[in-house]
Order: sequence, then C-alpha cells, then structure tokens
Amino acid sequence: MNLEVIENTWITLRDGTRLAARIWLPEGARSKPVPAVLEYIPYRKRDGTRGRDEPMHGYFAQNGYAAVRVDIRGTGESDGHMADEYLKLEQDDALEVIAWIAAQDWCSGNVGMMGKSWSGFNCLQVAMRRPPALKAILTCYSTDDRFRDDIHFMGGCLLNDNLWWGSIMLAYQSRPLDPEIVGEGWRARWLDRIATLPFFPALWTEHQSYDAYWKHGSVQEDWSAIQCPVLVVGGWADSYTNSVPRLLANLQVPARGIIGPWGHIYPMDGVPGPAIGFLQEAVRWWDQWLKGVDTGVMDEPQLRAFINDPVAPTGTRKMQPGRWVGEASWPSPAIADRLLHLRADGALAATPEPSDAALPVRSPQDHGRAAGEWMGTGCDGEMPTDQRLDDGGSLNFTTPVLEEAIEILGAPELMLELSADAPVAQLAVRLCDVLPSGEVLRVSYQVLNLTHRDSHETPAPLEPGKPYRVRVTLSACGHRFLPGHRIRVSVGTAYWPAIWPAPSAATVTLTPAGSTLALPVRDLEAPQAEVRFAPPAHGPRTPMTQTDPGLMLRQSSFDHLTGVATYVTEGRGGLFGEGVVRFDEIGTELEHNLRRELTIRPEDPLSARYVLTQSYEMGREGWRTRVETVTEMTSDATHFHLSGHLVAREGDSEVARRDWSETIPRHLI
Repeated sequence: MNLEVIENTWITLRDGTRLAARIWLPEGARSKPVPAVLEYIPYRKRDGTRGRDEPMHGYFAQNGYAAVRVDIRGTGESDGHMADEYLKLEQDDALEVIAWIAAQDWCSGNVGMMGKSWSGFNCLQVAMRRPPALKAILTCYSTDDRFRDDIHFMGGCLLNDNLWWGSIMLAYQSRPLDPEIVGEGWRARWLDRIATLPFFPALWTEHQSYDAYWKHGSVQEDWSAIQCPVLVVGGWADSYTNSVPRLLANLQVPARGIIGPWGHIYPMDGVPGPAIGFLQEAVRWWDQWLKGVDTGVMDEPQLRAFINDPVAPTGTRKMQPGRWVGEASWPSPAIADRLLHLRADGALAATPEPSDAALPVRSPQDHGRAAGEWMGTGCDGEMPTDQRLDDGGSLNFTTPVLEEAIEILGAPELMLELSADAPVAQLAVRLCDVLPSGEVLRVSYQVLNLTHRDSHETPAPLEPGKPYRVRVTLSACGHRFLPGHRIRVSVGTAYWPAIWPAPSAATVTLTPAGSTLALPVRDLEAPQAEVRFAPPAHGPRTPMTQTDPGLMLRQSSFDHLTGVATYVTEGRGGLFGEGVVRFDEIGTELEHNLRRELTIRPEDPLSARYVLTQSYEMGREGWRTRVETVTEMTSDATHFHLSGHLVAREGDSEVARRDWSETIPRHLI
C-alpha cells in the first residue's frame, strides 16, 4: 500500500499554541476516511523517536489507519514550555488534539490512543477525561500509581533513577527546535526554552509521600472514570509491570492484558526475547473498537503472560526461555496462595516452627550490587546477576530441594514480624531461585521504607524496639521453579545503587515465627488456554546510518584503601550505548553520551554521592548544537542536596548557561 507521510503539520489550539505533528495516511484516506491512532509524547517526532515511529506508525497506515505522532507542548517543534510531566494542561491539549484529528477529512471520527512509558501514562489519563472521539486505548509500560510504581519512588524509598531521569530530561528538553521546521526564530525559541527549564530531579524529590501531586494522573484514584476499552502491556524485565494485573482487576470496561519477558521496549522488538507480533495485536485491537470488526480479541484470555524458566543469572540476556499461558479472567481462580513459613534455622517451610528466636540484620550500605538496573531496556549488563553477592548481607530463608515444579504468576507477599532500632529504616526483599549449581537467580523483589509500612500517604516514624507486623508486596512475576531447585526469600536493610539510603544505618530484627511468604501458585492441573502470537512485523524502516558503533560500560568496584564502593555505567554514542546515528532523509545526526558514578562507604549512609555527566549533540551540515549537563546529589541526616549545571553551545560558541542548587528537607525518608 502506498502511504502519504506528512513530515510536519501544525495543530493550532484554542489559545493559539501550535503543536507539531507527523502523520502517516493510508492510500485513499482523503476520499474514504479511516480511523486514527494517536501517540502523544515529548520526545521529538522529528528526530528523537523517528527510528521507532516509522516502522510502527507506517504499519498502522498500511493496515488502514491514519497514524498521528504529536509532540507535547514545549517539546520538539511544538510551541510553549513544558513545566513538568503529566500536567492537566498536557491532558487539556490532548483533548483538543483528539477533536482536531476526528474532524479531519481523512478521519472517520474514531480515534485510538496508544503509547509506552510517558505516552502509556497519558493515554490512561486522557481516557479518564472521556473525549467523545476516543474509542479505545493501548497502554504499554505505564502505571496507575505515580508514586508507588514510577521512576521516582519505590515502596516509599527514593529511587536513584529519579536523578538519572531528571538529568536526561534536562538534556532532552534543552534540545533546539529544528530550523527547517520553525524557521529563523528557532534560536530565540531555543534559548527561551532553556531559560525556563525546571530542575526536574529536585521538583520530584520534594514530594516524598503520596500527596496531591502524585494523585494527579494516578488513574487508581477513580477506575470508573475510564469508559473505553483498554489493552495493557507489560514486561517482566521492565519496571512498569505491577499495573497490568491491577488494571485488569479494577477497570470496569472491556480490558485485556499481555505480559512478556521484555524490558522497556515495544514487544515487536522485545528484549529479552521472544518478541511477538505486537503490531498485529494492536491492529486487531483497533479493528475491534475503531472499525467495529469482531476480531476475536474479546475471546482471548483476559491475561496472556509469559512464564519465565530459570536461567543462569548473567547481566546480559537476549532471550528468555519459558512459555505463554492464558488466564481466562483476572484475578484467576486457577491461582491460589501457597503459604511458606520463615524459620529461625534459615528454612522456608510448609509448617511453622514455634520459636522465640529473633534474627537481627544490618546490611552494608552497598548491599544490592547484584540488583541490575531498576528498568531494563534491552541493553547489555543490565539484568540482575548472581544474588550470592548480596546474600551475605541479608537474612536468607530457603526451602528444601523441590520435588515437583512450582509455577507462580502474580505478586508474592511477605508478612514480617519485626522491630527496628531507628525511626527510619529500609527493607530490601528478594525472591530467588537457587539453581542446582548454587547460583542464585532473582525472580522478584521489593523495597520498603518502613515509615510507609501502613500508608504511602501518611508515613509515620518507627518507635525503636516496638514490634510491628509489616506486609511487603513484591513485584508481580511469572516464574517456574523446577524440580531440583530451591526457593529463597532474602531480607536486607539497604539496596544500593537502586535506592538512596536511609539517614542512619538501622538494624532490623525479624521474628521468624510470625513471618510468612505467600506465593501465587498456578494450578497446573487446571484447563490451560493455548496462547500463540504471530511473529514480529514492521512497517517501512527509517533510512538511517550508524556513524559510530557506540559503547556500553557497566562496572562496580571496591577500594580497599578508602573503603569506597563505586558503581559506574557509561553509554557512549547513545543513551544505552547504541552509537551515533544519522537520519538520512533529514540529514540530522544524534550523539548522546551519559556517565553515572555512584559511591558509598558500606558503614556510612551519609557518604552516598551520585554524579551524572552527559552531553547531547545534534545537527547537520551548517547547523550543529550541543548541550552538556552535570548533576549531583548528596545528603545529610536532615536534607537532600541537589545541584545541576547546564551549558548549551551552537557550533563552538556557548549560547546559554543554567545553574541550580536545591536543599530539600527529608521527610521520614
């Protein structure tokens, strides 16, 4: 099918703001209107996501849909400023965009909205606003709870990726507007955008509990507000999977879910594989709800999930062995909790052992070096490695060797009887598969700031020495424990470099006799639905040339002279080491370099320091720009200290500079 690709068009809003859009139209759409699919994100449709957009939106156009890719206000070539993520203004603009699309002569009036990550979030949020033309959404790697399951906080603990992502956003939103699109005024608008740039990491760090800031845009606040069908997608190697079962359990509209083994990548390119024919699944979803064709999608199991088989715990994993299963409804009647008891002798057993024993644990502050990255993206070295590296700093409870397979699907839950010797303390809980070789594979985990033990909205300090009963819900997972393997649950009190440490090194004391682990075990004798996907398909590829292969480095070390543990990652050429690329159609070349260095002394949480250095260079013959940033975070017992420095260059000349310095009180964190 011949496609019409509109490189740029303007969507003018009621207040005069123009949003930049790129559009793919199927042949004949202007004489015979078709439904439209919208993706609405701040990552620059002109060049930032061009390589990904073309084969996806081109595929939709090949299958009879107008595909519309829009840059949010203040990003890419769109007018205005972007003050923060997921603002009401962002949603308001989306309502106007959807109405504009529905009114075009090439559109039938029916619109779907889709996306992953940011655009997965905002299609849920926009669905809550119920624009009349929006008939269905497809959300990938998103969340219903912006505090509990986003890149800023986890279990009431501050994620170190908050600084990482905030720093990337400084570079992303400092990129210039393209002169070929906006004309001679590009430079003045670029400098104005830099001058109004918020200091993102500090903005997010200020909100340390589930307050009104995080409730805005968290669709769990009102499930009933969403009244169009929802297809929700997640991946076990990603960090946004917990929302899939929650959305399926709580939405009051037709909903289906898919969870694969993937990281933060659309499933037609999913890593770890196997990738699937995701675009075919998307077209089936759109055909059902935008064209009124019965494609059988509602006959599919409500949840189709990949069950991981155990593998050697190496940091790089391109393929994941396992199998697809289907649950007709969610929660599934074929899944029931199996209770295991923590015992004072380190056993994890089917029966409790009455004992007055109390087990203290105080992990070194660099405990967590085998964790891998909070969010998998399919790059080398990011997966959790052999957990024996961290087992030495935790309390470990292990089953006997299994005589039969145990398959779990859902969120394991740990109930702990404990006390602490400080008002603020952390838990890091890991569920692991102990292989016959002795290697230990992490299956799931969760961290918890114990001041958030009862509520993320109203945290409360611990009373030192007082016993508490604490529930820790681990991240959802799908895994098969094989005969000859053992199941282990481990409890520590730090998880660096994933989370920022508590203000003091607390000792937590567990009472095993009152502590249990509930595993969501699938009944393998229950009827099993067959799940199959077509192989991956794509539309036309973006003409592009890699001009430098790039490099990814990932290292941890310990200096025995200074007593400092260091964790370093560095991506050269691309954010994840993808290399330097040139988009041949527009001549634009992109190079993104980023280095993280996190240091801490195992005995001192206040020694934590995080420095992130990056550069983003883009341009073509006769036009070249570069943005450089350095951000840093430290803390004392009462405050976080964040600083940032940004320099923008046009050619060899410095054209803008920004400096930030923020001191933010710690609130039970």
